[in-house]
Amino acid sequence: MTPTAFYKSPNRDFTLVEGDTLAVLPAFDFEFDMIFADPPYFLSNGGISVHAGRQVCVDKGPWDKSPGRAAERAFTRAWLAAAREKLSPNGTIWISGTFHNIFIVAQLLEELGFRLLNAVTWEKTNPPPNLSRRVLTHATEILLWARKFPKIPHRYNYETLRAIAGGKQMRDLWRLPAIAPWEKTNGAKHPTQKPLSLLTRILLSCTKPNDWILDPFCGSATTGIAANLLGRRFLGIDADPGFLRLAQTRRAAIDAPLARQTLRRRIQGFQSPSQLETILEQENPSPNNRLAEPGLGLPF
Repeated sequence: MTPTAFYKSPNRDFTLVEGDTLAVLPAFDFEFDMIFADPPYFLSNGGISVHAGRQVCVDKGPWDKSPGRAAERAFTRAWLAAAREKLSPNGTIWISGTFHNIFIVAQLLEELGFRLLNAVTWEKTNPPPNLSRRVLTHATEILLWARKFPKIPHRYNYETLRAIAGGKQMRDLWRLPAIAPWEKTNGAKHPTQKPLSLLTRILLSCTKPNDWILDPFCGSATTGIAANLLGRRFLGIDADPGFLRLAQTRRAAIDAPLARQTLRRRIQGFQSPSQLETILEQENPSPNNRLAEPGLGLPF
C-alpha cells in the first residue's frame, strides 16, 4: 500500500505521514540523504521530574512504556534495519538516546552493517534537577552518528563545523540548551521535543541544501522545522495524529521569510546571532534557490 501524506507544505519541502514507521518505510521507493531518529527511550514507568519549577510525572505515553527488554531489542533492530534500507549509500544516521537505550542501539548498528562515526555527548545547559537526591543530575544525552557502509565515504561539512567552533575542530561534546520557552509555541509541546539548536547543528554537519531528511519518529517535527530553516527537505512519520497536527501548525508558522529569519537568529550554538545566516549564504549564494522546487523529488 502506497503511503499518503497527512500534510504537505505549499512548496513541498515538508511532508508528514501518519502511521507506524515499520509499516510505512517499506512502502517507499526512495533513499534519504540523512536520517535523524529520536526513538522511544522506554522510560515511562511512573517516575517524577521537574518542569517549569513543578514536580511532574515523567510518563510520556503508551508508546514510551517498556514492553520488556527482548521486545525493546527486537523493535530497535527492526526500525534500524528498515531505516538503513531507505538511506542513500553515502548517507548517515543520527540517533538520540540516554544510557537506558543507547548502548543497545550502538550494538545493533554495528550488527546491521553501519559504521559508527561518533558518539556525541549533548550537555544540556539547563537540565531539570534530580528530585531523589540519590543519583547525579541527568544533564546529558548521547547522539550516535553512523554511516550506512564501512567503506563508502559520507558527507561531513568539516569547515562549517570548524567555523561554528570558533576556528577549532568541532569536538564530540556539545554544550547546548534543552528546549527553550520560545520553542513551546503553537499548542502543547511534544513531551520529548528536541531543541532547534541541536537539530540545526546536526543538519549542518552532514547535509547540503535541498537534501532529503527523514525522521521516522517525528513527533512535533523539530527536525523538519530545522531542515526547512536551512533549506533542506523533510519527511516525517508519526503514529499520533495530534502530534502531526502540531507539526503542521509549526510548519505553517514559518511560511513567511521574515518568520524564518527571526527564528534562525534565536537558535543558539553559534559564534554570533548572524553566523547561521552567513553559513547559509555561503552554502547557496541565491536565497531563492534554497527551497525545494514544488513537485520535484517527492518520495511518493
